[in-house]
Amino acid sequence: MANKLTRRDVIKCSLGAGVGAGIGAGLFQNASQAVASESEDTVVPRKRVLRFAHLTDIHVKPERGAGQGMAAALRHAQALDDPPEMIFTGGDGIMDALAATHSRTKQQWQLWNSILKDECSLPLQHCIGNHDIWGWSKSKSETTGDEALWGKQWALQAYGLAKSYRSFDQAGWHFIVLDSVQPRPQGGYMAVLDDEQFDWLANDLAGVDPATPIIVISHIPIVSVTPAFFKDYFKDSKTQVPGSLLHNDMHRIKDLFYNHKNVRLCVSGHIHLVDRVEYLGVTYICDGAVSGAWWGGDWHETPPGYGVFDLYDDASFDHVYVPYGWEARE
Repeated sequence: MANKLTRRDVIKCSLGAGVGAGIGAGLFQNASQAVASESEDTVVPRKRVLRFAHLTDIHVKPERGAGQGMAAALRHAQALDDPPEMIFTGGDGIMDALAATHSRTKQQWQLWNSILKDECSLPLQHCIGNHDIWGWSKSKSETTGDEALWGKQWALQAYGLAKSYRSFDQAGWHFIVLDSVQPRPQGGYMAVLDDEQFDWLANDLAGVDPATPIIVISHIPIVSVTPAFFKDYFKDSKTQVPGSLLHNDMHRIKDLFYNHKNVRLCVSGHIHLVDRVEYLGVTYICDGAVSGAWWGGDWHETPPGYGVFDLYDDASFDHVYVPYGWEARE
């Protein structure tokens, strides 16, 4: 049966709001404003050019029915009355490779590939996430760093990518896919673009016609308020958000975007919570996770789900977060 999102669904039981995100019948909806013409009584008609589903932080693993959950999310998205034309996975496709052995990492990617083969009939685009990276915790992963697939190579192979960041044009929009995750010298990872990627981003933006709207996909948010709800970072009258939750270089990325007014939308995941931030003409949307609380149910007040984005020919867009009814299993 198709999953029909009606106006009544969105309005019914409206319970409150996050940052620009209402909650109605389990749906978190963000809609861009229609573009008004010179007459206040009329609205310039717009045409939708692309609908895509954003399935991020799937964290598939053999345990807790995660494979069945991933399959259920894919089926749910493709069975919408008005289905997407493309699926974008936002990173952290598997539960974890950072601290996983070769055999455990292989098991997770095999599960990922088999589910996509069996359950997905739509074109796919992928973004790399921190948990997709193999072996950066050398002691726990039992790696040396000399393995052929060590680091990001295994994820790139699994996602069919030549490079961890790229851009492409589709439906009159320019898509930029960033690689948010870089290693810390002292170990672990942080959210930042290295200088080579930042220079590439600046050159890529400069080459886009100013009339072409731009959407940026990253795993870790560039700008988001969601880390404010992690109580552990508010201690002793201090607020300290770690560099693994938000882009450490958000200031220079913001400055770059400010010089390119056609950057309209930035989409991310990573936090497993939903928010929307409007800043200097750019909308930053963080989607919740397909896995919810890593297959343990809701994460804070956000149920397992995925985002649906509609892109229009007037550079506007709509977004709705869609829970797919998954319940945690033991």
